[in-house]
Amino acid sequence: MASLNEIPFVKGHGTANDFVIIADLDGQRVLTEHDVQFICNRHTGIGADGVLRVVRTAHVPEFAEQARTAEFFMDYRNSDGSTSEMCGNGIRVFVRYLDAVGLITEADVAVATRAGVRMCHMNSDLSITVDMGPATQPETTAIPLIGVKDELWPAVPVLMPNPHAVTFVESLEEVGSLEVAPPVLPPTIFPDGVNVEFVVQRGPNHVAMRVHERGAGETMSCGTGACAVAWASARNYPEMDITSERGIQVDVPGGTVFVRELETGSLSLTGPATLVARGNVLLPT
Repeated sequence: MASLNEIPFVKGHGTANDFVIIADLDGQRVLTEHDVQFICNRHTGIGADGVLRVVRTAHVPEFAEQARTAEFFMDYRNSDGSTSEMCGNGIRVFVRYLDAVGLITEADVAVATRAGVRMCHMNSDLSITVDMGPATQPETTAIPLIGVKDELWPAVPVLMPNPHAVTFVESLEEVGSLEVAPPVLPPTIFPDGVNVEFVVQRGPNHVAMRVHERGAGETMSCGTGACAVAWASARNYPEMDITSERGIQVDVPGGTVFVRELETGSLSLTGPATLVARGNVLLPT
């Protein structure tokens, strides 16, 4: 067994957006795109929407300056092996893991990410609130058009900072399968790809969504997507108040999260995070 490429893991999820967590505190392990694809494969691997590598920020040269405020860096990989700037569900699972294994002892924790340092708070009801930063829009006057069933539907472009195209529809079922990325025109708006969300209003301060995540396909939830959806919904539906005490309720196929716009302009994301398994994975040699 000593010759096998065997590494320990923990698996968790945030509203059914699931992740494999790999501890590499000293930054010694190289996870290739093939490694991540193998781990995330639901038939021949463990199965997940992505991988969270836990590493001390000081050991990540390109982000080492964040070590002054955040001890740990969330190295997030999509299931196809590509990287993303942030993951709202992933960071909650990341914090739950840090707490479970004793790497943190306080309710408030700063986490370094490719999008910058994000502040997180573990609530008494076991949910976790993340300051996700402000929503912005690309510097373009073009309106993204999403291709669905031979039709082009207008979308709202939102950066969280992951790119999103938010489309308001009458029914979430009418968009069909989202396993394959819907075409987005013009492609120059999102040169690095985009997450596509479809949204319906359920009631006052209440929406539901489905999402195709770039690099992962349709997922049960997307944290940055929920933030983009809430931000766009507050501007599409005048009666919605994203600054209210609980903000906007966003139902995803895997559960419910809440998004609130703070006085600073940042969006806070609150939702559950659960650890479900641990073990060892044998990577192909």
